[in-house]
Amino acid sequence: MAIKGTVVCGVDEAGRGAVLGPLVIAGVSVREKDLPKLKKLGVRDSKELTPKQRERMAERIEKIAKDVVVLKVGPCRIDSYNRQGVNLNRVEAMKMTTVIDCLNAHKTYVDGPELNLGKFKRIMGKMLKFDTNLVVEHKADVNYPIVSAASIIAKVERDNEIEELRKKYGIEGTGYPSDERTINWMKAYLKEHKKFPEEGLVRHTWMTTKGLLGDHRQRKLFGFLRRG
Repeated sequence: MAIKGTVVCGVDEAGRGAVLGPLVIAGVSVREKDLPKLKKLGVRDSKELTPKQRERMAERIEKIAKDVVVLKVGPCRIDSYNRQGVNLNRVEAMKMTTVIDCLNAHKTYVDGPELNLGKFKRIMGKMLKFDTNLVVEHKADVNYPIVSAASIIAKVERDNEIEELRKKYGIEGTGYPSDERTINWMKAYLKEHKKFPEEGLVRHTWMTTKGLLGDHRQRKLFGFLRRG
């Protein structure tokens, strides 16, 4: 059935630089006439909202949206891509285009990575199966309410994933290398269990993980030599 009016979508991610948990890509589409409803709702970059505010706003966004699509890329899948020489920018471009093709919007706004913005857009353009007017910008999650909406959905979904990992493994912090609580928890987990789980928790190909595993092996070797 034909869609009346122009459809606009926004796409953003959460968890790109994390060492724990998945990368979450979210896309939100609305009919262009409904964009003022998002503005009235007060959507903005998810980082400016508390977890409770994000949860409440996500529910309201879903009521306004034509469609919402969420795609999750787990740590082991990210590691697999990395070992194949597929960097995170390309992974993100691949997954974002999958989301965009599902939404079938006339106009698409994407929050692009900090580096190689032009290259990122070209990669996405080659991958897209659906013809859309593609706009890729830095800080699109700040400048366009539709991308802010996607940012909120992505962050809520990633927070839910982290909460499940917290229940299963007792992780602390946000899962990012810059979070001291996360790093201290990883060190403590490694000390107790000698290794990280193979799947679902840690991005093994991240420099943070490699560094912690290297330090752990050195301490074991030093302890063995001292005992010897």
